Amino acid sequence: MTAWGRARSLLGGLRARLVVAFVAVAVLGAATAAWASAASASNSLVAEAQRRISDEVERRVTATAPTMPYPPDQAALDRLRTAVGGPALVTYGALRSAHGAGLDLVPPELRSATAAAHRLLVQRVESGGGPKLLVGTPVMITDLNGRRRPSGVEVYAVRDLGDVQRQVDALTANASRTSALALPVAVLLALLAARGVLRPVRDLRTAARRLAGGDLGARLRPRGSDELAELAETFNETAASLQRSVGKLARMEADARRFVADVSHELRTPLTTLTAVTEVLEAEAERMPGDARESAMLAVSETRKLAGLVEDLIEVSRFDAGTATLRRADVELRAVVRDGLRARGWLDEVELDAPDPLPAALDRRRLDVIAANLVGNALRHGAPTVVVRLRGDEEWVYLEVVDHGPGLSDEVARHVFDRFYKADAARARSEGSGLGMAITAENVALHGGAIEAGNAEGAGARFVVRLPRWAGERT
Repeated sequence: MTAWGRARSLLGGLRARLVVAFVAVAVLGAATAAWASAASASNSLVAEAQRRISDEVERRVTATAPTMPYPPDQAALDRLRTAVGGPALVTYGALRSAHGAGLDLVPPELRSATAAAHRLLVQRVESGGGPKLLVGTPVMITDLNGRRRPSGVEVYAVRDLGDVQRQVDALTANASRTSALALPVAVLLALLAARGVLRPVRDLRTAARRLAGGDLGARLRPRGSDELAELAETFNETAASLQRSVGKLARMEADARRFVADVSHELRTPLTTLTAVTEVLEAEAERMPGDARESAMLAVSETRKLAGLVEDLIEVSRFDAGTATLRRADVELRAVVRDGLRARGWLDEVELDAPDPLPAALDRRRLDVIAANLVGNALRHGAPTVVVRLRGDEEWVYLEVVDHGPGLSDEVARHVFDRFYKADAARARSEGSGLGMAITAENVALHGGAIEAGNAEGAGARFVVRLPRWAGERT
């Protein structure tokens, strides 16, 4: 796996996702709390400043208004504007008294609302010099009957909220710093939490790997009473059930193998006698009438097939029991293969492509079985010409068998070395036992080699056997 692949695996792992989720929630919670606190404090500051400024303007207007003549003149408006202080505008009809910067910020809407509302109104606005608070209030007078009514005098004051804004900015900065400081703390807490949460998961992974590797005794120690503890108990129950099932299957398989081995050996003695009888019967078949001769030859053929099946079963039982042994000896591969073909009468049907002698240290009998099974399979299921090629290098020798038949389908190529596998399932009977190719693969594996099945380009089925040329250092 590349470095990028490992990084992606780590980032996409459960630990990383837990840490990211925990950090995100923690930081989001801290940031939300900090910003909510800052927003609340900011609103309180602004509201307090607004109330304080409004009360101050209203107090000054209330203190000065009773001393004014009505209708007021310009001098009265100036006195009221001076009493209000700061940038202020006092109006009465066409009369105006104004002083200070920012009075142009008072919008017509505020003046209309102040005149119509008969009470103090405020409005916050932004300007090039910072936030401002606009205060508009009508001057009310009390008639002799005690009824209050607007006098027509309106006061507008402009107050700077720069100090309040700076306090709000400071609160915002503190909220940002609080959110930033929450990140490392959240990461640390997330790592600790992920470690605690994932420890049972890691234990489960380790136990599952042990179980997959064949350790059927792998178990977990449940801790606590949460969902992970329940998962551990479920795993233990599953592992125990699997152990019981595998043990039962192993006993059944051992019993089946022992039964096959016992039956095969028990059949060997009567088959030897039966084979001897069929040989005599075959020798006398020529002197028998037609129907009797046909029946005799059928009995001879079936007896030989049965004898071959028993021999194959005995050979398979040796592999299953682990008693099959390899007797290496110095052989010449080309001579062994040619002798096997000659003994079976196949020299005229098979083309042997072996330009050079190939000395090797192999089990002569098992090598003969490998070559004979592959060539016999090619002759039965393929088509002429069957070619046997022998090659070698310093470490390996290669035996290749190619026929010119229809070749192997993908399905057949996957199962051709399985025991009792037959490519044509519709045929109830065939010349072979269904064990020949499995025995071939077992003999190749016993040598420490490998076998492949496939198709040759421009031909049919192709089997390639690779065997180690020498068992060790030659002296």
